[in-house]
Amino acid sequence: MAEPTFETKLSQLEQIVTQLEQGDVPLEEALKQFKTGVTLSAELEKTLKSAEQTVTEMVKDDGTTEPFDPDHA
Repeated sequence: MAEPTFETKLSQLEQIVTQLEQGDVPLEEALKQFKTGVTLSAELEKTLKSAEQTVTEMVKDDGTTEPFDPDHA
C-alpha cells in the first residue's frame, strides 16, 4: 500500500484535533488519537523540513547543490 500523501496526513491530523477539541471522546480513545496525532505531526514536520531544504538549494549543472541566494540569482 502506498504511503499516504502530505495532504492526507494533514487531513487526518485535523480530524483528530477537531474530535479532541469537542471533548466527547472516551479517555482511552482520546489517548490513542493523541498518540496518532503526535506521530502524524512529526511526519508532517519532517516532510516540511525536507521540502524547505529542497526549495532553499539550487542544483548546479554538475549536479552539486548550493544554497539559494535570491540576491545573486
